[in-house]
Amino acid sequence: MYLIKKNTMNTEEIITKEAYNAIEKMIGNPESVVGIDAKKTHIIIIHKLMEIEKRLKALEEQ
Repeated sequence: MYLIKKNTMNTEEIITKEAYNAIEKMIGNPESVVGIDAKKTHIIIIHKLMEIEKRLKALEEQ
């Protein structure tokens, strides 16, 4: 099953329900006002950006 969400640019972002639930479980924090652990969320985002940057650099060097 996929969750489809329209964003502001009218393109579709598709993520499986399982992936959505796994991410939600990873960053969720019921004690937080916004429902997520902001520090953990930022660490995950920064880590993923660093992985992307590393892969992009490797592609550019080919």
